[in-house]
Amino acid sequence: MLDSRRREKQTLRNMAWEAWLQNELLESEEGTVRTNYAAVIVSAIVYFLLGYLWFGVLFNKPWMALEHFTEGQLQGMNPVPLYVISFLLNLLIAFVLAQICIWRNANTAARGASMGVLMWIGFVGPVTYATYMYELRPKELFAINEFYPLVGFCLMGAILGAWKKKAA
Repeated sequence: MLDSRRREKQTLRNMAWEAWLQNELLESEEGTVRTNYAAVIVSAIVYFLLGYLWFGVLFNKPWMALEHFTEGQLQGMNPVPLYVISFLLNLLIAFVLAQICIWRNANTAARGASMGVLMWIGFVGPVTYATYMYELRPKELFAINEFYPLVGFCLMGAILGAWKKKAA
């Protein structure tokens, strides 16, 4: 009796799994939205350029002062590996944000931007603020360092949400 119930439950689980899988395959064949890799790359580039504008132009001097950097320290380092790694990480962020936009049907610039803001509010902001708080770092430094990803996620989400082209 017990074995027959177990077999029956397993059969039901298998049927549910097969139905779900068949539904997924049908949806993908019918043209569900897939990752738009062009939008991911453009989003990563925009985020990278925002970083230059943010730290190199808009907040350069206060950021350097709060981080206790001098011009000489920054000129003595090779920035290329940092730029390459930053861009690769930007690609990763854009790809993950694209998946979230697809999952949540964020198919407009406003919806995509809101996904970026939610990711920052839910994850980046609280985690980094707690770190800054325990390290006794200035709130001004938090604002400069962490509002950059807030603006960046918002821009990336807007691009990812607004880009209508379906990728292969």
